[in-house]
Amino acid sequence: MKTKAIALFLLGFIPAFAQDISQPAPEKNLVRLSKITVDPAQLERYNAFLKEEIEASMRLEPGVLTLYAVSEKEHPNKVTILEIYADQDAYKNHIQTPHFQKYKQGTLQMVQELELVDSTPLIPGLKIK
Repeated sequence: MKTKAIALFLLGFIPAFAQDISQPAPEKNLVRLSKITVDPAQLERYNAFLKEEIEASMRLEPGVLTLYAVSEKEHPNKVTILEIYADQDAYKNHIQTPHFQKYKQGTLQMVQELELVDSTPLIPGLKIK
């Protein structure tokens, strides 16, 4: 009986040491900063397109791990998006989706400048709370 109790106790620790295979390895993640300058006169419309696209991507695409958009306080038309994808294939799938294409085509005349900066996480695997 005592041996059985010890075995059950030790089995309880297995999940703590098992690797979560449902999440891709952090070193395979594609991490990018999209730096966007938006026509200030069209900023409200741009933000509406962006919100719709990000919400759909996060809801519908398991390979999209993070899309987090911020704007500069002094220059609200300067937007930066932290993008984290499971891997290169997840990114390729993302840019083919109807919701991304709607955003891309809908904001084409609003975006004055776009810079895509591929990045390397300094602490791979760190989760955003």
